[in-house]
Amino acid sequence: MRIADLYAAEGDPVLSLEFFTPKDEAGRKALFRAVGRLGTIRPGFVSVTCGAAGTTRERTADLAIKLQDEFGLTAMAHLVCTGTTQSELDETLRHMQAHGIDNILALRGDPPKGATGWTPVEGGFRHASELTAFVRDRFSLGIGGACYPEKHHEAPSLEADIANLKRKVDAGAEFLITQLFFDNDRYWSFVDKVREEGIDVPIVPGIMPVHNLANLQRIASLSPGTTIPPELETALREAGDDDEAALQAGVDFAAQQCRALLAHGAPGIHFYTLNRSKATLQTVAQL
Repeated sequence: MRIADLYAAEGDPVLSLEFFTPKDEAGRKALFRAVGRLGTIRPGFVSVTCGAAGTTRERTADLAIKLQDEFGLTAMAHLVCTGTTQSELDETLRHMQAHGIDNILALRGDPPKGATGWTPVEGGFRHASELTAFVRDRFSLGIGGACYPEKHHEAPSLEADIANLKRKVDAGAEFLITQLFFDNDRYWSFVDKVREEGIDVPIVPGIMPVHNLANLQRIASLSPGTTIPPELETALREAGDDDEAALQAGVDFAAQQCRALLAHGAPGIHFYTLNRSKATLQTVAQL
């Protein structure tokens, strides 16, 4: 099933989940336990991330296939330009399509660990829009893209970022999933600006229920420019070393945020799970 069709259908908002490729067998077992538990919320689809430098490209594809075949989930694999040639991407796409994967998320990707900037490999793509056009022209796959309500940290301005986003949608992206955010006003302001530029595809909020203060601080360091609500940071600080209290504070904030987004017409919620189930399950239970 193409994911864009889920958003086009009349019915309830689409809840979806993101997982990352585990590094070892213990991580795989933990992931599959989380997937089994999260199946109770009946996600419209799940996505599987790829390593920043394309390092988990094959494992990402195979994990997406496994989640679809063994758990009966519609799975979308992330595909990145970083460190990957066109021929390697073509091979991966053919492998996924042959095994029933109907959707990919086309991304530029982050620089390799330790690199000071992003550069394409010889025979690769520089922009996600180029990857999107490549997939559209060669494969009958649904294509999603990423967007940044508070702009990508490398973009000189939000306007420039939206211009790049327009190129990506024009190239074939059928829906967009946002980088995680905590301020709904930033999301709705972004949606308004995007619509003014003629981008009319679904813009799906990406939400992460925060587990503790360290989790929040890591998010802030990895996503420069993300607005951190003082009330969330205060609640997590007050929870201190009480893991359950911290988790509850994060879940309560995420649930309130999701309720408001859905009440105002967001097409769904994409949960960044960190391969865990408890926080997402508790958040959905409050919706």
